[in-house]
Amino acid sequence: MSPNVLTLLPEIILTLTGVIIMLAEPLLPATSSRKPLGWLAILGTLAAGLASWYQTGFGTMHSFFGTIQVDSFSIFFHLLIAAIVLVTLLSSLDYFEGHATHAGEYFALTLFGATGMMLMTCSVELLMVFIGLEISSISTYIMAGFRKGQASATEASIKYFLLGSFATAFFLYGIALAFGSTGSTRIDSISLGLTTTATPTLALLSLGLIIIGIGFKVSAAPFHVWTPDVYQGAPAPVVGLMSTAPKAAAFAVLLRILFSGYPSYEPRWAALIWVLAVLSMTVGNLGALMQRDVKRMLAYSSIAHAGYLLVAYTAFPADGIASACFYTAAYAAMNVGAFTAITQIAGYQERARTIDDYTALALKRPVLAAVLGFFLLSLIGIPFTGGFFGKFYVFSAALHAGRVWLAVIGLLNSGIACFYYLRLLAALYSRPVTENDRVDAHTTVTVPAAIALTLTAVATLLLGIAPNRILGIAQHSADVTVHPNPAQPGADATTTSASR
Repeated sequence: MSPNVLTLLPEIILTLTGVIIMLAEPLLPATSSRKPLGWLAILGTLAAGLASWYQTGFGTMHSFFGTIQVDSFSIFFHLLIAAIVLVTLLSSLDYFEGHATHAGEYFALTLFGATGMMLMTCSVELLMVFIGLEISSISTYIMAGFRKGQASATEASIKYFLLGSFATAFFLYGIALAFGSTGSTRIDSISLGLTTTATPTLALLSLGLIIIGIGFKVSAAPFHVWTPDVYQGAPAPVVGLMSTAPKAAAFAVLLRILFSGYPSYEPRWAALIWVLAVLSMTVGNLGALMQRDVKRMLAYSSIAHAGYLLVAYTAFPADGIASACFYTAAYAAMNVGAFTAITQIAGYQERARTIDDYTALALKRPVLAAVLGFFLLSLIGIPFTGGFFGKFYVFSAALHAGRVWLAVIGLLNSGIACFYYLRLLAALYSRPVTENDRVDAHTTVTVPAAIALTLTAVATLLLGIAPNRILGIAQHSADVTVHPNPAQPGADATTTSASR
Protein backbone atom coordinates (compact mmCIF):
# COMPACT_ATOMS: atom_id res chain seq x y z
CA MET A 1 0.00 0.00 0.00
CA SER A 2 1.28 3.47 -0.87
CA PRO A 3 2.35 5.41 2.23
CA ASN A 4 0.30 8.38 1.03
CA VAL A 5 -2.79 6.19 0.84
CA LEU A 6 -2.05 4.64 4.24
CA THR A 7 -1.89 7.99 6.02
CA LEU A 8 -5.27 9.07 4.62
CA LEU A 9 -6.91 5.64 4.59
CA PRO A 10 -9.81 6.53 6.96
CA GLU A 11 -10.59 9.70 5.01
CA ILE A 12 -10.46 7.81 1.70
CA ILE A 13 -12.89 5.17 2.98
CA LEU A 14 -15.36 7.78 4.22
CA THR A 15 -15.14 9.76 0.98
CA LEU A 16 -15.68 6.73 -1.26
CA THR A 17 -18.61 5.55 0.87
CA GLY A 18 -20.20 9.00 0.70
CA VAL A 19 -19.76 9.15 -3.08
CA ILE A 20 -21.35 5.70 -3.49
CA ILE A 21 -24.33 6.81 -1.39
CA MET A 22 -24.75 9.96 -3.47
CA LEU A 23 -24.65 7.93 -6.70
CA ALA A 24 -27.05 5.29 -5.41
CA GLU A 25 -29.61 7.62 -3.84
CA PRO A 26 -31.14 8.97 -7.11
CA LEU A 27 -31.51 5.41 -8.42
CA LEU A 28 -33.91 4.45 -5.63
CA PRO A 29 -37.66 5.03 -6.11
CA ALA A 30 -38.91 8.15 -4.38
CA THR A 31 -41.20 6.11 -2.11
CA SER A 32 -38.63 3.50 -1.05
CA SER A 33 -36.78 3.50 2.25
CA ARG A 34 -33.32 5.07 2.47
CA LYS A 35 -32.31 2.90 5.41
CA PRO A 36 -30.03 0.66 3.27
CA LEU A 37 -27.99 3.77 2.50
CA GLY A 38 -27.79 4.45 6.21
CA TRP A 39 -26.49 0.96 6.87
CA LEU A 40 -23.91 1.48 4.11
CA ALA A 41 -22.80 4.69 5.86
CA ILE A 42 -22.52 2.78 9.14
CA LEU A 43 -20.36 0.11 7.48
CA GLY A 44 -18.16 2.83 5.98
CA THR A 45 -17.76 4.48 9.37
CA LEU A 46 -16.82 1.17 10.99
CA ALA A 47 -14.28 0.54 8.22
CA ALA A 48 -12.79 4.01 8.72
CA GLY A 49 -12.51 3.37 12.47
CA LEU A 50 -10.77 0.05 11.85
CA ALA A 51 -8.43 1.76 9.38
CA SER A 52 -7.51 4.30 12.06
CA TRP A 53 -6.84 1.48 14.51
CA TYR A 54 -4.71 -0.26 11.86
CA GLN A 55 -2.56 2.88 11.59
CA THR A 56 -1.44 2.52 15.22
CA GLY A 57 1.03 -0.18 14.21
CA PHE A 58 3.03 2.14 11.96
CA GLY A 59 4.18 4.75 14.46
CA THR A 60 4.35 8.37 13.35
CA MET A 61 3.87 8.78 9.61
CA HIS A 62 4.24 11.80 7.37
CA SER A 63 3.02 12.22 3.82
CA PHE A 64 2.27 14.75 1.10
CA PHE A 65 5.51 16.63 1.73
CA GLY A 66 5.02 16.76 5.49
CA THR A 67 1.57 18.37 5.48
CA ILE A 68 -0.10 15.25 6.95
CA GLN A 69 1.10 13.66 10.18
CA VAL A 70 -0.54 10.51 11.54
CA ASP A 71 0.47 9.81 15.13
CA SER A 72 -1.17 8.68 18.35
CA PHE A 73 -2.66 12.16 18.82
CA SER A 74 -4.45 12.23 15.46
CA ILE A 75 -5.48 8.57 15.73
CA PHE A 76 -7.08 9.28 19.14
CA PHE A 77 -9.29 11.93 17.57
CA HIS A 78 -9.91 9.85 14.44
CA LEU A 79 -11.32 7.05 16.58
CA LEU A 80 -13.33 9.52 18.65
CA ILE A 81 -14.85 11.17 15.55
CA ALA A 82 -15.63 7.78 14.01
CA ALA A 83 -17.39 6.72 17.22
CA ILE A 84 -19.46 9.92 17.32
CA VAL A 85 -20.46 9.55 13.67
CA LEU A 86 -21.37 5.89 14.22
CA VAL A 87 -23.70 6.73 17.11
CA THR A 88 -25.20 9.62 15.13
CA LEU A 89 -25.94 7.39 12.15
CA LEU A 90 -27.51 4.73 14.36
CA SER A 91 -29.77 7.29 16.03
CA SER A 92 -30.68 8.83 12.64
CA LEU A 93 -31.46 5.60 10.81
CA ASP A 94 -35.19 5.79 11.50
CA TYR A 95 -35.36 9.53 12.21
CA PHE A 96 -36.14 10.57 8.62
CA GLU A 97 -38.14 7.45 7.76
CA GLY A 98 -41.51 8.50 6.36
CA HIS A 99 -40.70 12.21 6.70
CA ALA A 100 -37.99 12.96 4.14
CA THR A 101 -37.05 11.49 0.79
CA HIS A 102 -33.61 13.10 0.93
CA ALA A 103 -32.27 11.03 3.81
CA GLY A 104 -29.58 9.56 1.55
CA GLU A 105 -28.04 13.01 1.23
CA TYR A 106 -27.97 13.27 5.00
CA PHE A 107 -25.97 10.06 5.35
CA ALA A 108 -23.50 11.16 2.66
CA LEU A 109 -23.07 14.62 4.18
CA THR A 110 -22.39 13.07 7.58
CA LEU A 111 -19.52 11.05 6.09
CA PHE A 112 -18.15 14.02 4.15
CA GLY A 113 -18.23 16.13 7.31
CA ALA A 114 -16.38 13.41 9.22
CA THR A 115 -13.76 13.34 6.44
CA GLY A 116 -13.07 17.03 6.96
CA MET A 117 -12.90 16.63 10.73
CA MET A 118 -10.39 13.78 10.47
CA LEU A 119 -8.32 15.75 7.99
CA MET A 120 -8.16 18.64 10.45
CA THR A 121 -6.76 16.47 13.24
CA CYS A 122 -3.93 14.96 11.18
CA SER A 123 -2.87 18.12 9.33
CA VAL A 124 0.27 19.93 10.48
CA GLU A 125 -0.01 22.53 7.72
CA LEU A 126 -2.45 25.35 8.42
CA LEU A 127 -3.72 25.49 4.84
CA MET A 128 -4.56 21.79 5.03
CA VAL A 129 -6.33 22.48 8.32
CA PHE A 130 -8.33 25.16 6.53
CA ILE A 131 -9.34 22.74 3.78
CA GLY A 132 -10.49 20.18 6.34
CA LEU A 133 -12.36 22.89 8.23
CA GLU A 134 -14.23 23.95 5.09
CA ILE A 135 -15.16 20.36 4.17
CA SER A 136 -16.54 19.85 7.66
CA SER A 137 -18.31 23.20 7.82
CA ILE A 138 -20.08 23.01 4.46
CA SER A 139 -21.57 19.65 5.40
CA THR A 140 -22.83 20.84 8.77
CA TYR A 141 -24.23 24.08 7.28
CA ILE A 142 -26.52 21.99 5.07
CA MET A 143 -27.39 19.43 7.75
CA ALA A 144 -28.47 22.18 10.18
CA GLY A 145 -31.39 23.03 7.85
CA PHE A 146 -32.34 19.48 6.96
CA ARG A 147 -35.88 19.69 8.38
CA LYS A 148 -37.17 21.35 5.22
CA GLY A 149 -40.34 23.38 5.58
CA GLN A 150 -39.49 24.44 9.14
CA ALA A 151 -38.73 28.15 9.49
CA SER A 152 -36.49 27.53 12.49
CA ALA A 153 -34.42 25.04 10.48
CA THR A 154 -33.90 27.53 7.66
CA GLU A 155 -32.92 30.19 10.17
CA ALA A 156 -30.47 27.80 11.81
CA SER A 157 -28.79 26.92 8.52
CA ILE A 158 -28.47 30.52 7.29
CA LYS A 159 -27.25 31.86 10.62
CA TYR A 160 -24.74 29.05 10.98
CA PHE A 161 -23.50 29.62 7.44
CA LEU A 162 -23.10 33.40 7.76
CA LEU A 163 -21.40 33.41 11.14
CA GLY A 164 -19.35 30.31 10.30
CA SER A 165 -18.05 32.00 7.16
CA PHE A 166 -17.23 35.08 9.21
CA ALA A 167 -15.23 32.92 11.62
CA THR A 168 -13.43 31.18 8.76
CA ALA A 169 -12.29 34.59 7.49
CA PHE A 170 -10.65 35.28 10.85
CA PHE A 171 -8.90 31.92 10.76
CA LEU A 172 -7.69 32.38 7.18
CA TYR A 173 -6.41 35.88 7.86
CA GLY A 174 -4.58 34.54 10.90
CA ILE A 175 -2.87 31.97 8.65
CA ALA A 176 -1.82 34.75 6.27
CA LEU A 177 -0.32 36.78 9.11
CA ALA A 178 1.46 33.69 10.46
CA PHE A 179 3.10 33.25 7.05
CA GLY A 180 4.00 36.92 6.92
CA SER A 181 5.69 36.85 10.32
CA THR A 182 7.42 33.45 10.19
CA GLY A 183 7.66 32.62 6.48
CA SER A 184 5.75 29.33 6.81
CA THR A 185 2.33 27.86 7.45
CA ARG A 186 3.72 24.55 8.76
CA ILE A 187 3.05 24.31 12.49
CA ASP A 188 6.56 23.09 13.41
CA SER A 189 8.18 25.68 11.12
CA ILE A 190 6.11 28.44 12.72
CA SER A 191 7.55 27.43 16.10
CA LEU A 192 11.07 27.77 14.72
CA GLY A 193 10.27 31.01 12.91
CA LEU A 194 9.00 32.69 16.06
CA THR A 195 12.49 32.57 17.56
CA THR A 196 13.94 34.70 14.75
CA THR A 197 10.96 36.73 13.53
CA ALA A 198 11.44 40.46 13.09
CA THR A 199 7.72 41.10 13.59
CA PRO A 200 6.68 39.47 16.88
CA THR A 201 3.62 41.73 17.14
CA LEU A 202 2.38 40.45 13.79
CA ALA A 203 2.93 36.86 14.96
CA LEU A 204 0.95 37.54 18.12
CA LEU A 205 -1.85 39.07 16.07
CA SER A 206 -1.90 36.00 13.83
CA LEU A 207 -2.35 33.76 16.87
CA GLY A 208 -5.15 35.97 18.18
CA LEU A 209 -7.05 35.75 14.90
CA ILE A 210 -6.60 31.97 14.75
CA ILE A 211 -7.97 31.63 18.30
CA ILE A 212 -10.95 33.82 17.36
CA GLY A 213 -11.68 31.66 14.32
CA ILE A 214 -11.51 28.44 16.32
CA GLY A 215 -13.46 30.08 19.16
CA PHE A 216 -16.43 30.46 16.81
CA LYS A 217 -16.23 26.79 15.82
CA VAL A 218 -16.20 25.54 19.42
CA SER A 219 -18.86 28.12 20.47
CA ALA A 220 -16.69 29.66 23.17
CA ALA A 221 -17.91 32.99 24.58
CA PRO A 222 -18.00 35.72 23.32
CA PHE A 223 -18.12 33.95 19.93
CA HIS A 224 -21.18 31.87 20.84
CA VAL A 225 -24.06 33.99 19.55
CA TRP A 226 -25.01 31.51 16.80
CA THR A 227 -25.19 28.49 19.06
CA PRO A 228 -28.65 28.67 20.77
CA ASP A 229 -30.63 29.43 17.59
CA VAL A 230 -28.78 26.86 15.49
CA TYR A 231 -29.15 24.12 18.09
CA GLN A 232 -32.85 24.91 18.50
CA GLY A 233 -33.60 24.78 14.76
CA ALA A 234 -31.39 21.89 13.66
CA PRO A 235 -32.56 18.24 13.86
CA ALA A 236 -31.73 16.64 17.22
CA PRO A 237 -29.27 14.02 15.85
CA VAL A 238 -27.49 16.74 13.89
CA VAL A 239 -27.16 18.81 17.06
CA GLY A 240 -25.66 15.80 18.83
CA LEU A 241 -23.11 15.51 16.02
CA MET A 242 -22.24 19.18 15.60
CA SER A 243 -21.95 19.77 19.35
CA THR A 244 -19.23 17.12 19.66
CA ALA A 245 -17.38 15.96 16.53
CA PRO A 246 -16.55 19.35 14.91
CA LYS A 247 -15.65 20.68 18.35
CA ALA A 248 -13.34 17.73 18.99
CA ALA A 249 -11.57 18.40 15.68
CA ALA A 250 -11.30 22.13 16.38
CA PHE A 251 -9.96 21.56 19.89
CA ALA A 252 -7.40 19.11 18.47
CA VAL A 253 -6.25 21.76 15.99
CA LEU A 254 -6.01 24.33 18.77
CA LEU A 255 -3.90 21.95 20.88
CA ARG A 256 -1.43 21.46 18.03
CA ILE A 257 -1.24 25.15 17.21
CA LEU A 258 -0.76 26.36 20.77
CA PHE A 259 1.55 23.69 22.15
CA SER A 260 3.49 22.83 18.97
CA GLY A 261 3.30 26.05 16.95
CA TYR A 262 3.33 28.85 19.53
CA PRO A 263 4.93 27.35 22.67
CA SER A 264 7.23 30.37 23.10
CA TYR A 265 4.18 32.64 23.36
CA GLU A 266 2.59 30.53 26.11
CA PRO A 267 2.46 33.31 28.77
CA ARG A 268 0.48 35.50 26.38
CA TRP A 269 -1.96 33.07 24.87
CA ALA A 270 -2.55 31.38 28.24
CA ALA A 271 -3.91 34.69 29.58
CA LEU A 272 -6.29 34.95 26.61
CA ILE A 273 -7.44 31.36 27.03
CA TRP A 274 -7.96 32.06 30.76
CA VAL A 275 -10.38 34.87 29.90
CA LEU A 276 -12.20 32.82 27.26
CA ALA A 277 -12.59 29.90 29.68
CA VAL A 278 -14.11 32.11 32.40
CA LEU A 279 -16.44 33.86 29.96
CA SER A 280 -17.58 30.59 28.39
CA MET A 281 -18.27 28.86 31.71
CA THR A 282 -20.10 31.84 33.17
CA VAL A 283 -22.11 32.93 30.12
CA GLY A 284 -23.02 29.34 29.27
CA ASN A 285 -24.27 28.38 32.71
CA LEU A 286 -26.11 31.65 33.40
CA GLY A 287 -27.71 31.51 29.96
CA ALA A 288 -28.83 27.90 30.50
CA LEU A 289 -30.52 28.85 33.78
CA MET A 290 -32.99 31.05 31.90
CA GLN A 291 -34.00 28.48 29.26
CA ARG A 292 -37.13 26.37 29.16
CA ASP A 293 -36.47 24.92 25.71
CA VAL A 294 -34.37 21.78 26.23
CA LYS A 295 -32.26 22.15 23.09
CA ARG A 296 -31.47 25.80 23.85
CA MET A 297 -30.59 24.81 27.41
CA LEU A 298 -28.15 22.19 26.12
CA ALA A 299 -26.78 24.74 23.65
CA TYR A 300 -25.78 27.02 26.51
CA SER A 301 -24.55 23.94 28.34
CA SER A 302 -22.20 23.18 25.43
CA ILE A 303 -20.83 26.73 25.69
CA ALA A 304 -20.10 26.11 29.37
CA HIS A 305 -18.41 22.78 28.63
CA ALA A 306 -16.23 24.50 26.03
CA GLY A 307 -15.11 26.73 28.89
CA TYR A 308 -14.32 23.74 31.12
CA LEU A 309 -12.25 22.24 28.33
CA LEU A 310 -10.38 25.51 27.75
CA VAL A 311 -9.28 25.40 31.39
CA ALA A 312 -7.00 22.51 30.43
CA TYR A 313 -5.19 24.69 27.88
CA THR A 314 -3.84 26.91 30.64
CA ALA A 315 -2.08 23.98 32.37
CA PHE A 316 1.36 22.52 31.77
CA PRO A 317 1.60 20.94 28.30
CA ALA A 318 1.54 17.26 29.28
CA ASP A 319 -1.21 17.68 31.90
CA GLY A 320 -3.20 20.11 29.79
CA ILE A 321 -3.24 18.07 26.59
CA ALA A 322 -4.00 14.78 28.35
CA SER A 323 -6.87 16.25 30.39
CA ALA A 324 -8.24 18.05 27.33
CA CYS A 325 -8.24 14.81 25.31
CA PHE A 326 -9.97 12.90 28.11
CA TYR A 327 -12.59 15.60 28.66
CA THR A 328 -13.33 15.72 24.93
CA ALA A 329 -13.99 11.97 24.90
CA ALA A 330 -16.15 12.10 28.05
CA TYR A 331 -18.18 15.07 26.82
CA ALA A 332 -18.72 13.42 23.43
CA ALA A 333 -20.09 10.25 25.03
CA MET A 334 -22.54 11.93 27.39
CA ASN A 335 -23.69 14.72 25.06
CA VAL A 336 -24.27 12.51 22.02
CA GLY A 337 -26.08 10.10 24.32
CA ALA A 338 -28.30 12.88 25.66
CA PHE A 339 -29.26 14.05 22.17
CA THR A 340 -29.86 10.46 21.07
CA ALA A 341 -32.35 10.11 23.92
CA ILE A 342 -33.97 13.44 22.99
CA THR A 343 -34.24 12.26 19.38
CA GLN A 344 -36.19 9.20 20.52
CA ILE A 345 -38.43 11.23 22.81
CA ALA A 346 -39.26 14.15 20.51
CA GLY A 347 -39.15 12.46 17.09
CA TYR A 348 -38.88 14.21 13.73
CA GLN A 349 -41.73 16.61 14.56
CA GLU A 350 -40.08 17.45 17.92
CA ARG A 351 -43.22 16.94 19.97
CA ALA A 352 -41.28 17.52 23.21
CA ARG A 353 -39.44 20.84 23.20
CA THR A 354 -39.70 22.45 26.61
CA ILE A 355 -38.90 21.07 30.04
CA ASP A 356 -42.64 20.85 30.76
CA ASP A 357 -43.05 18.46 27.82
CA TYR A 358 -40.72 16.00 29.57
CA THR A 359 -42.88 15.87 32.70
CA ALA A 360 -43.58 12.32 33.89
CA LEU A 361 -41.59 10.68 31.12
CA ALA A 362 -40.51 8.02 33.60
CA LEU A 363 -44.13 6.86 34.06
CA LYS A 364 -44.42 5.53 30.51
CA ARG A 365 -40.83 5.21 29.33
CA PRO A 366 -38.83 4.44 32.46
CA VAL A 367 -35.74 3.04 30.72
CA LEU A 368 -35.41 5.98 28.35
CA ALA A 369 -35.95 8.43 31.21
CA ALA A 370 -33.31 6.64 33.30
CA VAL A 371 -30.77 6.76 30.47
CA LEU A 372 -31.40 10.46 29.85
CA GLY A 373 -31.14 11.10 33.59
CA PHE A 374 -27.82 9.26 33.69
CA PHE A 375 -26.43 11.50 30.95
CA LEU A 376 -27.66 14.58 32.81
CA LEU A 377 -25.89 13.42 35.97
CA SER A 378 -22.70 12.95 33.96
CA LEU A 379 -23.03 16.46 32.50
CA ILE A 380 -23.27 17.75 36.08
CA GLY A 381 -20.15 15.79 37.04
CA ILE A 382 -21.55 13.28 39.53
CA PRO A 383 -19.01 10.60 40.62
CA PHE A 384 -18.85 7.28 38.73
CA THR A 385 -19.57 9.05 35.44
CA GLY A 386 -17.24 10.24 32.70
CA GLY A 387 -18.21 13.84 33.36
CA PHE A 388 -16.87 13.65 36.92
CA PHE A 389 -13.41 12.44 35.96
CA GLY A 390 -13.32 14.82 33.00
CA LYS A 391 -13.78 17.81 35.28
CA PHE A 392 -11.54 16.29 37.93
CA TYR A 393 -8.59 15.96 35.53
CA VAL A 394 -9.14 19.40 34.01
CA PHE A 395 -9.31 21.21 37.35
CA SER A 396 -6.41 19.14 38.73
CA ALA A 397 -4.27 20.17 35.76
CA ALA A 398 -5.20 23.81 36.38
CA LEU A 399 -4.26 23.56 40.05
CA HIS A 400 -0.99 21.83 39.15
CA ALA A 401 -0.18 24.82 36.92
CA GLY A 402 -1.01 27.30 39.69
CA ARG A 403 -4.32 28.44 38.15
CA VAL A 404 -6.13 28.33 41.48
CA TRP A 405 -8.68 31.04 40.74
CA LEU A 406 -9.55 29.47 37.41
CA ALA A 407 -10.22 26.13 39.11
CA VAL A 408 -12.35 27.88 41.77
CA ILE A 409 -14.40 29.67 39.11
CA GLY A 410 -14.86 26.37 37.30
CA LEU A 411 -16.10 24.64 40.45
CA LEU A 412 -18.54 27.47 41.16
CA ASN A 413 -19.88 27.22 37.63
CA SER A 414 -20.28 23.47 38.06
CA GLY A 415 -22.45 24.21 41.07
CA ILE A 416 -24.59 26.62 39.02
CA ALA A 417 -25.01 23.98 36.32
CA CYS A 418 -26.64 21.63 38.82
CA PHE A 419 -29.77 23.80 38.90
CA TYR A 420 -30.78 23.54 35.25
CA TYR A 421 -29.71 19.90 34.79
CA LEU A 422 -31.59 18.85 37.94
CA ARG A 423 -34.63 20.88 36.86
CA LEU A 424 -34.94 18.68 33.75
CA LEU A 425 -34.12 15.55 35.76
CA ALA A 426 -36.84 16.40 38.30
CA ALA A 427 -39.36 16.89 35.48
CA LEU A 428 -38.68 13.37 34.21
CA TYR A 429 -39.78 11.89 37.53
CA SER A 430 -42.54 14.35 38.43
CA ARG A 431 -46.19 13.37 38.46
CA PRO A 432 -48.28 15.23 35.86
CA VAL A 433 -50.98 17.62 36.96
CA THR A 434 -53.26 16.34 34.19
CA GLU A 435 -53.06 13.50 31.70
CA ASN A 436 -52.26 16.00 28.93
CA ASP A 437 -49.04 16.95 30.71
CA ARG A 438 -47.49 13.57 29.98
CA VAL A 439 -45.09 13.26 27.08
CA ASP A 440 -46.31 11.17 24.15
CA ALA A 441 -44.94 7.72 24.83
CA HIS A 442 -46.53 5.58 22.14
CA THR A 443 -43.49 5.35 19.88
CA THR A 444 -40.88 2.75 20.68
CA VAL A 445 -37.11 3.02 20.63
CA THR A 446 -35.80 1.39 17.49
CA VAL A 447 -33.07 -1.25 17.62
CA PRO A 448 -30.34 0.95 16.04
CA ALA A 449 -31.19 3.77 18.44
CA ALA A 450 -31.14 1.33 21.37
CA ILE A 451 -27.65 0.24 20.29
CA ALA A 452 -26.55 3.88 20.12
CA LEU A 453 -27.93 4.61 23.59
CA THR A 454 -26.27 1.50 24.99
CA LEU A 455 -22.88 2.38 23.47
CA THR A 456 -22.92 5.94 24.81
CA ALA A 457 -24.17 4.92 28.24
CA VAL A 458 -21.54 2.19 28.58
CA ALA A 459 -18.81 4.59 27.40
CA THR A 460 -19.92 7.23 29.91
CA LEU A 461 -19.97 4.66 32.70
CA LEU A 462 -16.59 3.13 31.82
CA LEU A 463 -14.98 6.57 31.66
CA GLY A 464 -16.32 7.12 35.17
CA ILE A 465 -15.28 3.85 36.81
CA ALA A 466 -12.25 2.79 34.74
CA PRO A 467 -10.73 5.93 33.21
CA ASN A 468 -7.08 4.84 33.32
CA ARG A 469 -7.07 3.21 29.88
CA ILE A 470 -8.30 6.29 28.03
CA LEU A 471 -6.23 8.58 30.21
CA GLY A 472 -3.10 6.57 29.37
CA ILE A 473 -3.83 6.92 25.65
CA ALA A 474 -4.44 10.65 26.15
CA GLN A 475 -1.13 11.04 27.98
CA HIS A 476 0.71 9.26 25.17
CA SER A 477 -0.97 11.61 22.71
CA ALA A 478 0.20 14.54 24.82
CA ASP A 479 3.81 13.36 24.61
CA VAL A 480 3.60 13.27 20.81
CA THR A 481 2.15 16.78 20.67
CA VAL A 482 4.61 18.32 23.14
CA HIS A 483 7.61 16.62 21.49
CA PRO A 484 6.65 16.51 17.81
CA ASN A 485 8.75 14.57 15.32
CA PRO A 486 8.96 16.90 12.30
CA ALA A 487 8.93 15.51 8.79
CA GLN A 488 11.51 16.22 6.14
CA PRO A 489 9.87 18.77 3.83
CA GLY A 490 11.34 17.12 0.76
CA ALA A 491 10.05 13.65 1.52
CA ASP A 492 6.76 12.63 0.01
CA ALA A 493 5.99 10.01 2.62
CA THR A 494 8.00 8.72 5.56
CA THR A 495 7.54 6.57 8.62
CA THR A 496 9.49 7.86 11.59
CA SER A 497 8.79 5.04 14.00
CA ALA A 498 8.97 1.27 13.82
CA SER A 499 6.55 -0.14 11.28
CA ARG A 500 4.37 -3.17 11.65
